[in-house]
Amino acid sequence: MRFRVNTILTSLMLFLLLCWPAIVSAADYVIGEGDTLQISVWGVDRLNFSVKVRPDGMITVPGLPGDVAASGLKPRELQTDLTERLKELVKDPIVTVTVTEITNSKAYIFGTGVKSGVYELNRKTTLLQILCSLGEVTNADLKRAYVQRKGKVIMKDFHKLFIKGDMGDDIEIESGDAIFIPAWHDNSVYVMGAVTNPMAIVYKEGMTVMQAILTAGGFTKFASLNDTIIDRSENGKEVVIPVKVKKLMNDADLSQNIKLMPGDYIIVKEGLF
Repeated sequence: MRFRVNTILTSLMLFLLLCWPAIVSAADYVIGEGDTLQISVWGVDRLNFSVKVRPDGMITVPGLPGDVAASGLKPRELQTDLTERLKELVKDPIVTVTVTEITNSKAYIFGTGVKSGVYELNRKTTLLQILCSLGEVTNADLKRAYVQRKGKVIMKDFHKLFIKGDMGDDIEIESGDAIFIPAWHDNSVYVMGAVTNPMAIVYKEGMTVMQAILTAGGFTKFASLNDTIIDRSENGKEVVIPVKVKKLMNDADLSQNIKLMPGDYIIVKEGLF
């Protein structure tokens, strides 16, 4: 007998563990236009019904005057609203709202930095989850990206979240959110002058001037090491940054190994002989 009881309890615990993620996910889901809801009021058969959320985001509930807003609410929020409204018809109503069919809960991804598209929100979804699903983002300017909700920007700059792993910047994405990710205006750095292979190099986060020069094959024998410059555009203005490579190589002066920005031109001048 004890064995049977333990077996039943174990099976029950396993069932709850398996079902719990789905229950949490359903509770956090945001209702959208076109979704089908099952609304039940305990003990009142005529108030147990299925209803589809109309394109205007409203539903009709038998016995209640006017329409009830459903789109944009979580099931528990709509449940609370209906509980208050139905007190006019039922004493101490016990209301349950369940989403039985999801058809129109979407987020919209656009911008030239990634492939634009529509993301189906059929479960609790965060910004990081969506970013991880996009594939290659090397051409994306994450610092200028943003999330827009109901016409207002609610978050800017995805760099710390996606590149540095700062989970404090992650947010839950809701139905109708628009995620804008632009492209770099120029996602390359250019190495020119007295280097072995003058070239354009795809910019990577944290790239330094020496890394770029070495990628271009290093200096030629005609290079004037202390006559290297970085030509950079900042706020529409040209900025010239001198680099004393001899200090870097001979004196280990790491301040000369300047971090690059997309669009930088590294120019290594030739010496006079």
